[in-house]
Amino acid sequence: MRDLDWDGGLNVRDLGGLPVEGGGVTRWGAVVRAGNLDLLTGAGWAALHAYGVRTVVALREAGERAAGVSRPAGVDVVHVPLDDTADTEFWYRCIDEEIDGTPLYYRPFLARNAERCAAAVAAVARARPGGVVVHCGIGRDRTGLVSLLLLALAGVTPDAIASDYALSAERLRPYFAEAYAAHGDVIAARMARHGVTVPDAIRAVLADQRPADWIAAGDVHAVRERLGRTTSSGSDGDGQA
Repeated sequence: MRDLDWDGGLNVRDLGGLPVEGGGVTRWGAVVRAGNLDLLTGAGWAALHAYGVRTVVALREAGERAAGVSRPAGVDVVHVPLDDTADTEFWYRCIDEEIDGTPLYYRPFLARNAERCAAAVAAVARARPGGVVVHCGIGRDRTGLVSLLLLALAGVTPDAIASDYALSAERLRPYFAEAYAAHGDVIAARMARHGVTVPDAIRAVLADQRPADWIAAGDVHAVRERLGRTTSSGSDGDGQA
């Protein structure tokens, strides 16, 4: 039920229906995670709008954005570049340590760039009424980190957050089919060389981080109001917070 079939979309799913500590689940239609929305066709954008989405939070750098994308009227786009690409020392270290593209880079990235992550969370928290889509390139790394923070703030259980992250590997398998055929699952191989599983890596981030301690209190409250607990287990798709 969480996967959304928006024409041209990549790795798109609703963050609703996830179990919250103390009971209940996250709200449906409040926040959606996705890969590159520039790939949506006109029908895909129409489906996004019909789902109730009114704000897109784009995590990509300026050089990654396509020109001339036609979006429906009434959809705001907020650009919050997450990666500090000028910080080449950090990214070369991630490559050397073979943690880029894996959740193992999340902890050092948060230690170095908490303010960028807080800005992405704030963009979701301060979005106007309606659903919000958070997206990057393939919807796994940058989007995965921001989704982790949003879900943690909403009180989602660590196991459910880890399971949500792991879904991207499955959803992206067709996208990486040629690469898998030529080189195998590179990300899985990196994780294996570090002797850790994806769920373990996600749980380690959650154990190490208390985002409510360094994200503005108003934004924390707004995220919890938008995404937080409901007793409903079904999707109404109305995109309302």
